[in-house]
Amino acid sequence: MHISGYMPVTLFGGAGAMHRAAESIAGLGKKCLVVTGGGSAVKSGALADLLRVFSEKQIEYRIFDRVEQNPRTHTCHQAGEAARAFGADFLAGVGGGSPLDAVKAIGFYAANPDFAPDDIYTRRQSGHTPLPSILIGTTAGTGSEVTGVAVLTNESGRKQSISGADCYGTLAVLDPTYTHSVPYGVTVSTALDAFAHALESAIAENSNLLSETYALRALPLVWEGLLSFYQTGKLPEDALRETLYYGSILAGLAINITGTLFPHTVGYVLTEQRGIAHGRACAAFTPVLLAHAESFAPEKWNRVQHALGVDRKEIQTVTVSLAGVNEVFTSEEAARIAGRWQDAKIANFARTPGGFTAEDARQALLSLGKTG
Repeated sequence: MHISGYMPVTLFGGAGAMHRAAESIAGLGKKCLVVTGGGSAVKSGALADLLRVFSEKQIEYRIFDRVEQNPRTHTCHQAGEAARAFGADFLAGVGGGSPLDAVKAIGFYAANPDFAPDDIYTRRQSGHTPLPSILIGTTAGTGSEVTGVAVLTNESGRKQSISGADCYGTLAVLDPTYTHSVPYGVTVSTALDAFAHALESAIAENSNLLSETYALRALPLVWEGLLSFYQTGKLPEDALRETLYYGSILAGLAINITGTLFPHTVGYVLTEQRGIAHGRACAAFTPVLLAHAESFAPEKWNRVQHALGVDRKEIQTVTVSLAGVNEVFTSEEAARIAGRWQDAKIANFARTPGGFTAEDARQALLSLGKTG
């Protein structure tokens, strides 16, 4: 039994957290590039609250609102140029996981004018510290607010992550009321992502006492929401929104220590090639993940079942049903896709109980739509 972890972000949580963070926000500088994607920054009220703080503290700002889902390195590079041209002292990401992840990359591009878009993956050769940032989440899913990870889509169209001590935000505003306007489909997918984070961390080969504490506390919180969606097909009430949001943050704190397992890596394929939302893509592989947990990490798996109070069959039924992934891959397609991992050392595979190989990935792709 041991404890290890690192999480340097200053957190302001609860309703009205933006107001309580105002002095710390003002301490970051006088010019900010605000990064958003779709309409959630406006609909949630988060952007208005942030701009109110800017007005009170006389902070000048510009808005970059072109971040797409699964943010591209090219888009983040453009935003970095915009931040540099404006003379931004700091950045603010407002929205779901995509704007938050994008901000982590934009800070590097802003500080490194010689970077090409995909140079972000070898950034430690630069020596230039990224701009500080505020992360303001509007969905209950990725936990990006508290992790040192960002997932980007590279110039070849593949999802690829960056991570490290230089990939954290500076401040995070954790106000669950900003999630109240999220539509049903996004609410379900992001909750599935949070559940995957908690489940994967709880059974990871490198889990420790601290990561398990976060993960096992997160699991029942997010499960409550998933079970409600499965039984009613309706949006959650405000109280359940809050439960889901804090569950996603705890799950983020868990994977911040352990990282994720194979469903995240293999799930990227479903997003890249079939357009399936990330949370649903991860959840589609729950049956395979649980088989590994039961066979190779029985003690951890027992703690998961105890935390949830349900058995393997119910977990599979609920998550696979909500994921709704009915994609079919031919043997040729599965083999071709799995080839990308054949000779690579994939950390997510190594952390999976019992290990995971390119052949396992091929079999997992072939299993889609056949388990539940």
